[in-house]
Amino acid sequence: MTASRRAVAITGLGLITPAGVGREETWTGVLRGESTAAHDPLLKELPVDFSCRIPTMTPQQGRIGGGKAWRMGRFSQLAVLAAREAVADAGLDPTSWDGGRVAVVIGSGLAGAAHLEEQTLRLQSGPDLVSPVLIPMLISNMAAGEVLLDLGARGPSLATETACASGASALAVARDLLLSGACDIAVAGGTEAAISPAVTAGFQRMGALSTRTADPAAASRPFAADRDGFVISEGAAILVLERAEDAHARGRRGYAHLAGVGLSSDAHHPTAPAPGGTVAEVALRAAIHEAGLTPADVDHVNSHGTSTPLNDQTEGELIARVLPHRPTVTSAKGVLGHSLGAAGAIEAALTALSIHHATVPPIANLTADTLAFPLDCVLDRPRRQAVRAAASHSFGFGGHNVVLVLCAA
Repeated sequence: MTASRRAVAITGLGLITPAGVGREETWTGVLRGESTAAHDPLLKELPVDFSCRIPTMTPQQGRIGGGKAWRMGRFSQLAVLAAREAVADAGLDPTSWDGGRVAVVIGSGLAGAAHLEEQTLRLQSGPDLVSPVLIPMLISNMAAGEVLLDLGARGPSLATETACASGASALAVARDLLLSGACDIAVAGGTEAAISPAVTAGFQRMGALSTRTADPAAASRPFAADRDGFVISEGAAILVLERAEDAHARGRRGYAHLAGVGLSSDAHHPTAPAPGGTVAEVALRAAIHEAGLTPADVDHVNSHGTSTPLNDQTEGELIARVLPHRPTVTSAKGVLGHSLGAAGAIEAALTALSIHHATVPPIANLTADTLAFPLDCVLDRPRRQAVRAAASHSFGFGGHNVVLVLCAA
């Protein structure tokens, strides 16, 4: 196995998910393999009345500080908190770094849509009741903007929007900024806090959500024969990326290397993937090739695995066709639900942790009897495995395909 000369090191991770607040809590919760889905009081009047919510944060965990939280959308708050954890985990100090050499790239699918819905209801009682900070709470670039402000980062900054692949797209763009020499450190990932009645009803009306209202904890079941849709979720993951040689020079090996990126677009349908995953295959093969590997070198796949009938069918066919040697397969969405634009970054972070800890988490609610595809899905409990190379899949509405290949550092 030949490592790519274009690899960058993942030196810091910050995670806030329904499995826990912080990197360690999230990892422990995902390893437990138990769904976090539950009935949601905000959705109680809807046909689908459940979601995966982030646990209540302690005052210390949720403290933005400086009286700034009031102006931020929830998706921006999550990004700031996750970025702080990631930067501290990387052993970096924003008070002493050269902020002009620090880039920030953060993706979100629906950004402040929940705030727009809330403020639209206020507008019905008069325009003076609309928040004066509605626009910064709403627009998708403000997660990156607030992280820039919080960290004093003055390098390139971007917001990526490729629906459910947004977080993975952010990591791809950040990697390219590093390799181009535009920055020396990249703080990148995804964030989403879009659980609201209108958004949930929209997904339900298009048939994307599971309707197992009698048992929400059993609803998300990636790759199961009886899957019927995803569970809407929220969360954030921020990763610190550095050129591998720079990380090594300051004594940081990193959790893993981001060694290859593959991008493609289906041009097939607004929401449905191209049949058989044939265009997503282009992204998978490109990421493997750029990493200097062959398909046979891939030990593990962190799948998009949404638990929807169509996505799992096309992705299952894709994995079986391109990786017939049966690498281990997992999907965190059985535990965490689908956090939309944050999902790709969360799953990339979990892939890095699988490599670092030589452990692959199980897929919640999937059993050998219900597995619908000829894949080596991890069931019941975590599996110890030395993962040398792994592919993390992200596919978004609009036909956006992003595959990241991570390798052992």
